[in-house]
Amino acid sequence: MLEPPRVPFVLWHTESFDYQELLHNSTFCLVPRGRRLGSFRFLESLQAACIPVLLSNGWELPFSDIIQWNQAVIEGDERLLLQVPSTVRAVGNERVLALRQKTQMLWEAYFSSVDKIVLTTLEIIKDRVFSHISRNKYMWNSLPGGLLVLPEYSTHLAHFPFYYLGLGVSPGQEFTAVIHAVSPLVSQSQPIMKLLQVVSKSKYCSQIIILWNSEKPPPSRSKWPPMPVPLTVTDGRRKTTSRFLPHVAIETEAVLSLDEDTVLLTSEVNFAFLVWRSFPERIVGYPPRSHFWDPLKHAWGYTSKWTNDYSIVLTGAAFYHRYYHHLFTHYLPQSLRTLVDRTSNCEDILMNFLVSAVTHLPPIKVAQRKQYKELPSPQGTKSVPWANPEHFNQRQECVNTFANWFGYMPLVHSQFRLDPVLFKDQVSVHRKKYKDLERA
Repeated sequence: MLEPPRVPFVLWHTESFDYQELLHNSTFCLVPRGRRLGSFRFLESLQAACIPVLLSNGWELPFSDIIQWNQAVIEGDERLLLQVPSTVRAVGNERVLALRQKTQMLWEAYFSSVDKIVLTTLEIIKDRVFSHISRNKYMWNSLPGGLLVLPEYSTHLAHFPFYYLGLGVSPGQEFTAVIHAVSPLVSQSQPIMKLLQVVSKSKYCSQIIILWNSEKPPPSRSKWPPMPVPLTVTDGRRKTTSRFLPHVAIETEAVLSLDEDTVLLTSEVNFAFLVWRSFPERIVGYPPRSHFWDPLKHAWGYTSKWTNDYSIVLTGAAFYHRYYHHLFTHYLPQSLRTLVDRTSNCEDILMNFLVSAVTHLPPIKVAQRKQYKELPSPQGTKSVPWANPEHFNQRQECVNTFANWFGYMPLVHSQFRLDPVLFKDQVSVHRKKYKDLERA
């Protein structure tokens, strides 16, 4: 008995489908002509990482003078519809992946909100007017996108940390230490005095800048200890955000941000800097923190519990690229910086939000001595802010305020920690390069 012939496709199906689910599960999405030349299906496809197949001859795609759409879409001919299946079947797997990745990059960078569409339009106009300091097409079409590449900082690709890897460029071999000082200098035994000695002994340290944010005027140069590197004391104008101002005195690519009471060894500083040179687009440092979603409060939470999981590295002891000072000051809205200055809190969280939004990557934690603890405040100095419960509550609120402005949660969790070779291994300490990390 002969079997009935198999039907190659279904002509009619009564089962209903979820449109958004279909979009996200599709590799290619047809974008035919709408009521006018364009179609809202185009943006729907971009958002869903579905490669748009354009069927609208003569359609000028948005921002086509700066966006290289051939890296994200396939253009068909609406007069030759029967050729579309063979056209998309000819696209190889590697190009499919590249096209889908580009749809996400372009959507997130320029089309994910009305604000971004408007801002992109204004920035394109600005580039046309000030063509001598404008972004090139590589900047507009590569991560993190043109809106996060400020031409006022530079128009050279090699000056931005997120282009180093693609260009084969290595960051400089020196760093500038910026120490945030809020306590008056009343004793030569204060933690900042030891910190100066520790940092200045690093062979990679180019200079030290003390950002003076105390209520009392800074002491004269003679009150500070002699050091092998230049020391500059700068007025911070008692603003917490001043630690992230693009100070002209910072000439190195790497910035070591420090609180005045940070306790580190020179070997710890050296190791963290070498790690940062391998990951110059990220924040690299020691004290970790984390965020989490609280389903009961329907809000983001902040925790300082010591666990293997983290999403924040506090800038009280961390390396990052100096370009983030420029972004912090000129990209973030004044309202967020005002919040930080009003509460004298959350500047480190905001910097982590910014860097993770740029890189879509977590910060990197490096090996830390178990004995590391914040020292109690010396007599005559201000008490540590984290001893105040209101300080922690403010940080909880900051996480939600920042996430609201970004429109999503940019922080990324990680369990990745980098240790020196043979760290804590049961071998002779003489075989280890960073011996002090285990002796302390």
